[in-house]
Amino acid sequence: MKKLFLPMLLWMAALAGCASAPEGIVAVDNFKLDRYLGTWYEIARIDNWFERGSDHVSATYTLRDDGKVQVLNKGYYPDKKKWKTAKGKAKFAGSPNVGALKVSFFGPFYGPYNVFALDRENYSWAMVTASSRDYFWILARTPQIDDALYEKLLEKAKSQGFDTAKVMRTLQ
Repeated sequence: MKKLFLPMLLWMAALAGCASAPEGIVAVDNFKLDRYLGTWYEIARIDNWFERGSDHVSATYTLRDDGKVQVLNKGYYPDKKKWKTAKGKAKFAGSPNVGALKVSFFGPFYGPYNVFALDRENYSWAMVTASSRDYFWILARTPQIDDALYEKLLEKAKSQGFDTAKVMRTLQ
């Protein structure tokens, strides 16, 4: 846990002053937190240093008594044959009807978490970014999605300026 904690801490500290979406990216409106809570599986990402080498990545969001969201990220590192977790908290960056949140894995340091595309009917998939287009995730309620949906989401990401050549599928 400590090995995952330090990178997350450094990442969050670096982003502490950057709590907004990349230029041109708009977080979804009519966002319903109660429908977003629960477990999401990472389908794909632009690789980043704090997740590098991880498979079977998931995030579970639960409502805390103080109204914030508890975040539990989990991933398996096959090279080390071990699971690592990072526990944090999230809160809305502004209106609770907009999918723009701030996430902290350490103290007062928050980084952006922007849901910019979402299956509004079923909340079965989401696309998320942070403060720049170097951070990108496709999440789903199931460990796998069909190839046609995956390709559709990549096209949407590309139209939003993400370098989809850098996107890697996450082994689930």
